[in-house]
Amino acid sequence: MATHKSAIKRAKQNEAKRLRNMSSKTKTKKAVKDVRAAVAENSEDKARENLKKAVSIIQKTASKGVIHKKKASRKISRLARQVNQITSS
Repeated sequence: MATHKSAIKRAKQNEAKRLRNMSSKTKTKKAVKDVRAAVAENSEDKARENLKKAVSIIQKTASKGVIHKKKASRKISRLARQVNQITSS
């Protein structure tokens, strides 16, 4: 464990950031799960609505630096492709 003052402060900051990041990641995972569930049900309207919410959450998570911007872009792209497949068929 850290013993000098700056290391103790850094440990506290890291813990606070870890909890904040964990919250954002959980929110993102739930949004993605909702979209995939709607796609599995072939519910086009619900899937589009959930996709819109998920994109917003994923972009916000990336802008805060919790996930990499390219990872966010990849997630959004894959979700959109899944939603588009049910709308075209």
